[in-house]
Amino acid sequence: MRDWLVGLAIAVVLLLASWALLILLARRLPPGIMRDLAAFVPDCVTTVRRLRTDRRVPRRAKIAVLIAGIWVASPVDLIPEFLPVIGPLDDIVVVALALRYAARQVPRHVIVAAWPGG
Repeated sequence: MRDWLVGLAIAVVLLLASWALLILLARRLPPGIMRDLAAFVPDCVTTVRRLRTDRRVPRRAKIAVLIAGIWVASPVDLIPEFLPVIGPLDDIVVVALALRYAARQVPRHVIVAAWPGG
């Protein structure tokens, strides 16, 4: 049991260290499209988190975003992730469709108020 806990602790520390390294590298990106893309993902996560707790957002939109999140986190994929280029394609399509549906259900001013970016 102790070995299992030590292995889990090591895995968590390595995961946190890799996230810290990615954040450090993203902050050192020169201005341009890559820097904008690196800032876009955290803005999307913040927006989804804010919309999830907003009472003006319909339940259907919240469920669509939840399903997209579960789909991305699920280890089961229609197209295996190890295939170059097309591997993450099913995740991208599901997330895009779910966010498009949710965005149509939520009033524009609510989305704009929840968006932290520029």
